[in-house]
Amino acid sequence: MIDKNVTPTSRLNAYVLAQAEPPTPAQSELIETTYSLGSVAEMQVPHEQAVFLTLLAQSLGAVRVLEIGTFTGYSTLALASGLAEGGVVDTYDVTDRWSAIAGKAWADAGVAERVRQHIGPGLEGLRALPLDPVVDLAFVDADKVGYVGYWEELVPRMRPGGVILADNVLYAGEVVGDEPSGNGNAIKEFNAHVRADDRVESVLLTIADGLTFARKKA
Repeated sequence: MIDKNVTPTSRLNAYVLAQAEPPTPAQSELIETTYSLGSVAEMQVPHEQAVFLTLLAQSLGAVRVLEIGTFTGYSTLALASGLAEGGVVDTYDVTDRWSAIAGKAWADAGVAERVRQHIGPGLEGLRALPLDPVVDLAFVDADKVGYVGYWEELVPRMRPGGVILADNVLYAGEVVGDEPSGNGNAIKEFNAHVRADDRVESVLLTIADGLTFARKKA
């Protein structure tokens, strides 16, 4: 097999990032506000990933989107921006600590009416949903030890051809380490779980900290 991988450098990475659509004013303000929160800002998805979320939602013609892990709402904003007419993002977070920041950003971007925020454990929220396979797109970016549980609730609810994305699936490289942390090991087990699931076709993309892209089979 021919190896076409390119060794990343800071200069090359900057070039790649520059190819993404630039942030909108609402996105720029949300980035700045989130960074001002300090170390927790690391939970925000990078902008190039947000661009990917919007483009994917548009490409799927997504009407029904589920998101596990809201934080300050950057990924939610990206997903909502790509919805088809009448579409909605149901986003779940265990805390409302950053809800005011998220709500302002969604309003500033003109997508607030496309978002329904739910506060409480994401797994409970998913289990309360009907089992009808109608979800077009799902994005998981929450507690890593919960990924397998979220996956098992999401797959039956995805329409044929629907897509599940899971973030941080490289976990800063710990998935190939000899002694991964608890979260790193949970992600490693999740990746194996996805690969063994014959209900989907999947690939792991090296966007940011790794992004699983899984399409539910017909």
